[in-house]
Amino acid sequence: MEQLMMGSLLSALATGIGALPILFFRQVSHHWRDILLAFTAGIMMAASTFSLIPQAMKQDSLIIVCLGVMTGTVLLTLLESVIPHIDLEHTRVNISMDTQSILILSAITLHNIPEGLSVGVSYSSEQGGLGGLIAFAIGLQNVPEGFLVALFLINQRVSRWKAFLLATLTGSVEIVAAIVGFYLTSVVEGLVPYGLSFAAGAMLFIVYKELIPESHGDGHERSATFSFIIGLLVMICLITWFA
Repeated sequence: MEQLMMGSLLSALATGIGALPILFFRQVSHHWRDILLAFTAGIMMAASTFSLIPQAMKQDSLIIVCLGVMTGTVLLTLLESVIPHIDLEHTRVNISMDTQSILILSAITLHNIPEGLSVGVSYSSEQGGLGGLIAFAIGLQNVPEGFLVALFLINQRVSRWKAFLLATLTGSVEIVAAIVGFYLTSVVEGLVPYGLSFAAGAMLFIVYKELIPESHGDGHERSATFSFIIGLLVMICLITWFA
């Protein structure tokens, strides 16, 4: 339980780490942002395909794994349809802070719930190092997200410190979701492999629907591609050494 709390806390606080530079400067180059997003995509892709799914298949049937992956994918698809997706980096709509900022914060917070569940389910697995690896992968994904949320809030005339705090708070829901995921899979027998495959489906959705398109949106496809592959190899090395 102590490891779960530490891993989920660090994963959630990564959003605040990403928002931290906003206290000192207001922008980052598209090039470096795309490289970071692609690197994160590689990390999460490897975590899903080389860690979560194989571990789920060791514990249960292929049918359960497929159902879990599809459930995670469908859930995030439903969230996308219910919560309008707004491109934080390229939005040009001039809406008041009270409406657009609340929408953005709500969307980011809700999207963090499956990520927290992924961390909690991973810590309940029999594979000792899996929880830490997934928390690390989710935390990396939260870094650019935290920066973009804080940057958006500043552009809506929110103070730097308030933007930093609000962006950090959007990640705090992951701690609660991680605890729920951990206890659910611990109490309900046979839920762990389903939960692991669910987490894989949710992460793969984020990679393909969000991170890869975002990293290829500003003409830096080649460097983003290399960054994706490097991220994937880094995570494979971590899985081999620590899992």
